[in-house]
Amino acid sequence: MFLQQTKQTQEVELADWTPELAKSAGRDLEGASPEDVLRWGFENFAPSIVLATGFGPEGVVLMHLVSQIRPETTVFYLDTDLLFSQTYELRDKLANQLGIHFERIHSGISLKEQEVRHGNTLWSRDPDTCCQIRKVIPQRQFLARHHAWITGIRRDQTAFRANTGLVEWDYANKMVKLNPLAAWTSEQVWNHIRERDLPYNELHDYGYPSIGCWTCTKAVAAGADPRSGRWAGSEKTECGIHLPSLNDKQ
Repeated sequence: MFLQQTKQTQEVELADWTPELAKSAGRDLEGASPEDVLRWGFENFAPSIVLATGFGPEGVVLMHLVSQIRPETTVFYLDTDLLFSQTYELRDKLANQLGIHFERIHSGISLKEQEVRHGNTLWSRDPDTCCQIRKVIPQRQFLARHHAWITGIRRDQTAFRANTGLVEWDYANKMVKLNPLAAWTSEQVWNHIRERDLPYNELHDYGYPSIGCWTCTKAVAAGADPRSGRWAGSEKTECGIHLPSLNDKQ
């Protein structure tokens, strides 16, 4: 069924992709391996398809797979100027070991300029606005130049992500979105990393299962919700790059 779907979708012009077609592709690919989902994406959208990473373990797995299937693929990351030093170190290790080409995406707004506009420590007073400035808007501007993107989100990470498709329509960016690891568990991700001796963020060994900006990430107790260290003390659970706005589905 996977090969049949690939042949069908190759005939679809990029401009003709719709939410319904993306959802149908996701259903047909259900049960396919991450490698097959990636190959489907490359066959249908390359070279206008990019991989997003926040340098989490899922991203490490996808970068490894992409380096074997289509190594020239652009991998981009959102540099908020607030990433942990260990995150930048991991970026450099991955570039050396896997030959990854990284594209740094930045808001163009320095932390000092943000402070002048919005006051000091915006991330603690209004994290939604901070994420919008430093992550959501820059990513949307970057993705506007492409036709599809790949993410490392998994269904068991949060309740919001529970119904994630292997392929789906990104209403916010009006494009196709691939989630090759959607059906994987955390155990599968870490087994892949350890069996292949891939580098990962050393903060994971010190109680940081999910890592974002140092200003908004805390270590969590053993057995706690892996994302409970993100924006701890607030109801915020997503930075916004995977969330459509209220008008996006209209």
